[in-house]
Order: sequence, then C-alpha cells, then structure tokens
Amino acid sequence: MSGRYGLFRWSQSLATLPGFPAGQAPHWNLAPGNQVLFLRHVDGELHAASGRWGLTPAWLNDLSKAPSHARAETLSEQPMFREAFRQRRCLLPANGFYEWRGELRKRPFWLTGEEPLLHFAALWEAYPAGDQLYLSVAMVTQAAAHLRRPLLLDAEQQRAWLAEDTPLAELQALLLIPTPPLRERVLANLVNDPKFDAPECLTPA
Repeated sequence: MSGRYGLFRWSQSLATLPGFPAGQAPHWNLAPGNQVLFLRHVDGELHAASGRWGLTPAWLNDLSKAPSHARAETLSEQPMFREAFRQRRCLLPANGFYEWRGELRKRPFWLTGEEPLLHFAALWEAYPAGDQLYLSVAMVTQAAAHLRRPLLLDAEQQRAWLAEDTPLAELQALLLIPTPPLRERVLANLVNDPKFDAPECLTPA
C-alpha cells in the first residue's frame, strides 16, 4: 500500500496558486493522518488547499474510520467514495513515494518519475464542525503486482480528472490506466519511522 510519500520541492507556479498555504513546509515522510497539500478546481480554476489525509464525509460519525485510500477498482460504487468520485476529485502533488518490499525483511524503496512532480489521483470532502469546515482527502490506488500504488496522472489526464464536465465513462477509463515507468532506489531504514520527517529519509541503503 502507498502509505507514505514526500513533497519537499515544488515549482513557483504551484506556490502561487490561490489557496497555497503560506506556511507550507517541505515533508519527506507524509503518512495518513497528516495534513497534505492537494489541488482542485474551484469555479473552474485550479486552487491549492490543505486537508487531512483520511477522507471524512459530512455523514461520517467515527473519524477513526476515515479511509486514507480508495481502490480504483471499486470506488465508483462504494458509498464512501462514489459521490466524491463524481463531484470532488483532486490531485496530490508529490516528489515521490515509498514502497516496502521483501519476504523476510521488508526494505523501503523510493519511487519517482521523469518529471520533478508526480500527481496522484485523489478525492476530497469537507467536514463541518461548528463554524469550521475541515477538508480531507483519500488517495486513489491501483493494483501493481502484489502491491498497490497511487494512480498517477499525466498533464492531460490531470485536466480530465479535475474538470467538472468530464463524462463518467472517461473518468472510469482513467481508473484503468497503467502505471507509467518509474525510477527507484533502495533506502536505509530511517523512513520506517512515520514520525521521522527529514531529508535523511532518502538515505540510500
């Protein structure tokens, strides 16, 4: 499962989007439950926002059950995700993500793409609490051998994913796109600690 990723470097064009958090800090070890940066359309324009990684629809009573991932194979039908899939799609920008592999002893791997930023398909929700409105997200994942990886979208696919008028059939087709080629390297075990968030997370093995 794609349970960790990093966003520690971003472009000026991203930083100048409406809604980009003024205090956005670099992170090398983002995990479910953390506040994460996401991108969405607001009145047809691209905006940035910060939300909790763990989807919390307004009807969810037990926030401990907030899912951090949505399976691409089933999200269009599941009550937890289907409305957000149709109306509240977003992107999670990242410099790369982690996988743990191995039989007896799992080792962390860092995976990146050809471009400086990857964009993961995601869903967002707003949870009202008193006079506050809290935002949250779930990462969309797809099967990758015996693992699950983020659903990665290129520039054209990102536009279709975010657009409010994209036909449902086209959205469902995006859920089936294969994972693009990725670069990877094996790491030391510093990233195993979800509380450790520093450049040393990427220390090679």
